[in-house]
Amino acid sequence: MDVVNRASEEDLLRLLRGFGEERHARRIAQAIVRARTPRPIESTDELARVVTGVIGRRRGHPHPARRTFQALRIAVNRELEELAASLPRAVGVLAPGGRVVVITYHSLEDRIAKRFLLEEPSLTVLTKKVRRPSEAEIKRNPRARAAKLRAAEKVAA
Repeated sequence: MDVVNRASEEDLLRLLRGFGEERHARRIAQAIVRARTPRPIESTDELARVVTGVIGRRRGHPHPARRTFQALRIAVNRELEELAASLPRAVGVLAPGGRVVVITYHSLEDRIAKRFLLEEPSLTVLTKKVRRPSEAEIKRNPRARAAKLRAAEKVAA
């Protein structure tokens, strides 16, 4: 909760827009700053209520705070930097004919994976189009709904 309670409104705005791709980023950043003024935000439930208070909640739609939590998670864990650094290392340990498979869960990750697989000269892309889970798989595992799979094979040097 350090980021939530210490970041400036502008930093929160950049984080929510950049990592959460949140349309309501400015309103959420302002609401977080207002909510933490009397006392720090101490729980995820409290933060979720702040976001819901700004956006509202619609039945049958994903939770309105999911993009806010995504942005915070990506920033705190440095997920995009880790992915960008891990892909070349993964390819580096592959023997010719070895395959690298990347499953992404949001557009920021997918953009990094797609560009790397297309631009890495030692790889041949196996998935010309991104692979998505079937309706049956999504029914069995709802978390799979956002998954995108990409694969490539290392070519002989």
